[in-house]
Amino acid sequence: MNNATAEAGKEKQHTVVIVGGGAAGISVASSLHKRDSSLDIAIIEPSQTHHYQPGWTMVGGGIFKPESTSKPMAAVMPGFAVWYKQSVSSIDEENNQVVLADGSKIGYQALVLAPGLELNWSGIDGLKESLGSNGVSSNYQEGMASYTWATVQNLKSGRALFSQPPMPIKCAGAPQKAMYLSSDYWLRNSVLNNIDIQFHNAGAVLFGVPDYVPALESYIEKYGIELNYQSTLVAVNGPAHKATFRRTDPNGNTVDREIGFDMLHAVPPQRAPEFIRDSRLANESGWLDLEDDTLRHKHHSNIFGLGDVSGTGNAKTAAAVRKQAPVVAENLLANLRSQPMNAAYLGYGSCPLTVENGRIVLAEFGYNGALQPTFPSWINDGTKATKAAWYLKAKQLPALYWHVMLKGHEWLAKPARR
Repeated sequence: MNNATAEAGKEKQHTVVIVGGGAAGISVASSLHKRDSSLDIAIIEPSQTHHYQPGWTMVGGGIFKPESTSKPMAAVMPGFAVWYKQSVSSIDEENNQVVLADGSKIGYQALVLAPGLELNWSGIDGLKESLGSNGVSSNYQEGMASYTWATVQNLKSGRALFSQPPMPIKCAGAPQKAMYLSSDYWLRNSVLNNIDIQFHNAGAVLFGVPDYVPALESYIEKYGIELNYQSTLVAVNGPAHKATFRRTDPNGNTVDREIGFDMLHAVPPQRAPEFIRDSRLANESGWLDLEDDTLRHKHHSNIFGLGDVSGTGNAKTAAAVRKQAPVVAENLLANLRSQPMNAAYLGYGSCPLTVENGRIVLAEFGYNGALQPTFPSWINDGTKATKAAWYLKAKQLPALYWHVMLKGHEWLAKPARR
């Protein structure tokens, strides 16, 4: 890869500029290069470490080692791309420029926005200060999943609370995954009956796609978990071991309730990065305003997007990126060549719900909850907890991520046609 710096007041120029070096940015860069190796591609990414975030739940359940979920950014940054190690200040879409934090500008013919999302820790009073002590943890925080696992192992009795904030969030099943893996450990170690487990979900249902709910409900019953819907975590007092939840009734009235805990796995509300949500590129909810099928911006023909920043109605997962990257690559190149955009994204997302150590409910669905299974039911019935899905998640997906998806090998990811 070529490291680059941009001088303040001077503009660098590239054919394609990609904002973000996470799963989405690296994957789409590789997919573009695979189709046209002559493309001048730049990637803007300030981080020095690349994380396999789907693995953090597994770390929190004692299955993966923390070190297996990250690599130096330099090890995954494509050699064909120019890498700008800065953050983005703003997008000047009228002049086809990206403005970096130091004021320098990068010009583009086509722009791909894949900066991910922002974890809004301050959206829950006291949470950030409480993390990592007094039993308060979150697998969403880099490096914190190990503390989750330690807390689970040490808890022999008491109350364990698991929260889920309002949608959208990355990996909507992750708050539940932490709860199921913890409960399974307590069951296997004969302490489950001594622990009061509560799930506080800001939403109104256990999972947004009804086909998968019966399998999940069977595990809720198995572990004796108390479900609390429309119950949003709003404050945490770690030293006092108290959490405050705001309960909303059917008429929209709210009441706050303080609950003591011995363990709290908290998930923060989430939003698009500031330079997106405060720009004219965002929709009214602050997410990148994209066409659902082409993933091109609704108002700027040379801007595309994918990954967690997208305002499309799909689940925000790495599996969604796997299907989105080829669509963006194909349509972006067609746009550059003044050709019709024929590739379509149908909203695919996958959520491997780890209901116990050894079994997973592999939820795969697209827009409007339409089921989109990768494998026939005789290989894996996604509406049930299976060992086959566990094998895929625990043994196959990490290698596929590092060596297939990030390298532009589009395994089972052929775009639909418009």
